Amino acid sequence: MVLKTFGWSFAVTALGLVAAIFYGGWQAFGIVAILSVLEISLSFDNAVINAGILKKMNAFWQKIFLTVGILIAVFGMRLVFPVVIVAVSAKLGPIEAIDLSFNDPDKYKELVTDAHPSIAAFGGMFLLMIFLDFIFDEERDIHWLRWIERPLAKLGKVDMLSVCVALIILMITAMTFATQAHQHGGGHVDKSGTVMLSGIAGLITYLVVGGLSGFFEGKLEEEEEREHEAEEEAKKKGKPVTGVALAGKAAFFLFLYLEVLDASFSFDGVIGAFAITNEIVLMALGLGIGAMYVRSLTVYLVREGTLDDYVYLEHGAHYAIGALSIILLITIQHEINELITGSVGVILIALSFWSSVKRNRALAAESGGGDGSGTKAEVSSGV
Repeated sequence: MVLKTFGWSFAVTALGLVAAIFYGGWQAFGIVAILSVLEISLSFDNAVINAGILKKMNAFWQKIFLTVGILIAVFGMRLVFPVVIVAVSAKLGPIEAIDLSFNDPDKYKELVTDAHPSIAAFGGMFLLMIFLDFIFDEERDIHWLRWIERPLAKLGKVDMLSVCVALIILMITAMTFATQAHQHGGGHVDKSGTVMLSGIAGLITYLVVGGLSGFFEGKLEEEEEREHEAEEEAKKKGKPVTGVALAGKAAFFLFLYLEVLDASFSFDGVIGAFAITNEIVLMALGLGIGAMYVRSLTVYLVREGTLDDYVYLEHGAHYAIGALSIILLITIQHEINELITGSVGVILIALSFWSSVKRNRALAAESGGGDGSGTKAEVSSGV
């Protein structure tokens, strides 16, 4: 099962590391390896979130996600996106930006650094909205950190609360962190307007993407109901029916939603990569290898039913997202080591995994004791 799911990831890793050696020797090999680990650690929460969506798709669309989707992820976000950043921020053409990345990497990095406040505000607000909508969800039955989740879930009854909280945090960020010292001069550059506009753009993007996701998830449920009715009708007539065509359109739009979500999660990895190397080829190789493992891990979580067995994993992933969003906003002015950024998410998810293990053991012990309700075990296993 592991080899079947991660086989392509192992193959891409071997090819990518060999290509790095041919491109720049053992130093390039080391850089690509570091970038791969960075991407995996920063995007583990992405895999958990993606798995929650991917499990609604059939095996065909899971394969599409792992094949066509990875091409979009690697070439779109890990190769094209850094070039687009420079092209937009420096008002250059795409070809000119690519030429700059190969022939003048120092200037390329400088332009990307100047664009960082916009990128951090956009990505930070998008990820913050994901966390806030989760923590304010009043319909969620299972709580990990009950002492904070239950009160906040009750507050979730207030309409648009997550949007209001996000806008307040954005205003505080713009007023607190948006004045940056210019790296090549003695003065200061006021980035508050840029941060506000980029942050609002990130919030709007989330609302649009989330709205479309909800719409198409509703369509998927309708298609599944129609599929079930068609199967029942076919059984009565003695005719088989396939559900692939019935659910295909809705699954396609969920696939698009996953791609947009993956793009949003890629911000931190792409930005962090610039702290390690300016060479776009090495960035694409390293981040591409990492992205491949994230995709394989997503499919593995779905097929093994890990999210159903370890119910707090999703909580840990969302807390990691919340932490990452705040880190991105802080990096508008203050540098934060990528090791810290990556380890925060890993630690939170590891803690949620261990809490899930303890919960399962408590439920099993109580079930073995003759009480099948599981209520006491659920309460005792929380934090």
